[in-house]
Amino acid sequence: MMTHAYNELYLSDAKKSLATMFDYAVHDCDYNIDWVAELFLKSGYAKKFETGSPTVVGGMSGVELARSIVYTIYKEELTIEAVQPMDKTPEYWAGWALAAYQWYSAYRFKDIFEKVKMSEIANMYHPYHEMSIEHFYDAMDEKMNVEEAETKLKRIREAAGLSQSELSKKAGVSLRSIQMYEQKNNDIDKAQGHTLYKLSVALGCSIEDLLEVPMKV
Repeated sequence: MMTHAYNELYLSDAKKSLATMFDYAVHDCDYNIDWVAELFLKSGYAKKFETGSPTVVGGMSGVELARSIVYTIYKEELTIEAVQPMDKTPEYWAGWALAAYQWYSAYRFKDIFEKVKMSEIANMYHPYHEMSIEHFYDAMDEKMNVEEAETKLKRIREAAGLSQSELSKKAGVSLRSIQMYEQKNNDIDKAQGHTLYKLSVALGCSIEDLLEVPMKV
């Protein structure tokens, strides 16, 4: 049975908060929706949603959430007035559906956005806003489970500007092990904890970032 971060009684508030936050940020503040998603992650508010923080999940409106996110990162007050939309926008629906799916799946928001951009979720408005939420869950599950051409370890290593040999020396992990993980001959998700720890320290990322199957929160 899936363990959820917070009681379903609060899900309605959580969905409305994220829906309003994205709608306000995009339509009132003229922000790019994928950039808003990035701010949501960087500010730490995504993690608060994931862990069911009562103050965030049910204690603030979407506009308050957007303003808190901007202030947390930039230390600037977001004073743009919110205009209640006449109709529910794709961005509003995307925030609503995202909150629902994160609660349902228990994936981290970071892992969701690595597979499906927020703009892609908004583009799913047609036809999914007219369907039951279960159809959206199924579509998202398919996207989350798509095999990637290269491993996360390889992408993170290359982004850090390290060769396999350099990472091997820096992390104290054998070159052969790194090659086997990147070629998917060995499953990095089954690697020993100390190996994952050394790789994560050397690459400046979390252990979860290296796993092919995102951890549930």
